[in-house]
Amino acid sequence: MCFSLGVMVLCSEILKYQKSTELLIRKLPFQRLVREIAQDFKSHVVLALQEAAEAYLVCLFEDTNLCAIYAKRVTIMPKDIQLARRIRGERA
Repeated sequence: MCFSLGVMVLCSEILKYQKSTELLIRKLPFQRLVREIAQDFKSHVVLALQEAAEAYLVCLFEDTNLCAIYAKRVTIMPKDIQLARRIRGERA
């Protein structure tokens, strides 16, 4: 199978993030958002929420990417996210 340079670069970037354990959402904006919603939370609770949110999003985007691949596309689209969420039972 022959892949273009763009696909190879995209695959290497995906692999880099899959192997990474660092948080990808900037800490301060995420903390501000959570603190605005719940001002009583302790800092370790905010960090736990961030880790859970990122884990959820990573899995959602993995499923979204599979939907795009199944549709013979390399670019994800909102309809891929909607389909992934529907398959997961998150949306009617």
